Amino acid sequence: MKPGIQAIAFDAYGTLFDLYSVTAVCERKFPGRGVELSRLWRTKQLEYTWLRSLSGQYEDFWMVTRSALAFACRSLNLNLACPPQAREELMESYLHIDIFSDVQPTLAKLSRFRLAILSNGSPRMLSTAVESAGLNGVFTDVISVDEVKIYKTSPRAYGLVLQRLGIPNSAVAFASSNFWDIAGAKSFGFWTCWVNRGKLPEEELGVMPDVTVPTLDGLVNALGEPAASSD
Repeated sequence: MKPGIQAIAFDAYGTLFDLYSVTAVCERKFPGRGVELSRLWRTKQLEYTWLRSLSGQYEDFWMVTRSALAFACRSLNLNLACPPQAREELMESYLHIDIFSDVQPTLAKLSRFRLAILSNGSPRMLSTAVESAGLNGVFTDVISVDEVKIYKTSPRAYGLVLQRLGIPNSAVAFASSNFWDIAGAKSFGFWTCWVNRGKLPEEELGVMPDVTVPTLDGLVNALGEPAASSD
């Protein structure tokens, strides 16, 4: 472990919040097509954040998510079968998304650190999801890239952690299930933990995480036990 860590910043979607709950809603709306729809929806959601960041055409994550859903439905020929009411119900799944089973016990074990979320999610999406998951009061700060109007992996997005917490990048540990996010955070100067929930190969992006764990609770061992008191 790198010494001097004061705070841990977590990615939200796929790291704390389980996107399977979105898939379940997709499956209820389109039996037999839910996995296909949710995967394409998520892929386009991420692609649109990167494309908008590169082109300087920012739109908040709620609108990006809506656009990605429209594309996914049209691409899979589900457009006519997805009336406005169904689309709204699919969108609402991002506001009441389940957390992984290891999240609450892990956060409790890491309570000696300042805990924060840094996410592409819009402020409303994040605040509603945190409340719905029963995580109110757990985090020192819930930070949305909406403040700087550009998505991760822009350094401006990761810089929000330093601005909001008032600490240097060397004092921050960053945890994400997305390797591209880890690459951005590592390049920015954070100590990084890749939560490789999907057992995926490492991306070829020229950087490596400091540690890789299969589930979030692996971060507890990676950060080590608190120092014993000298009293």
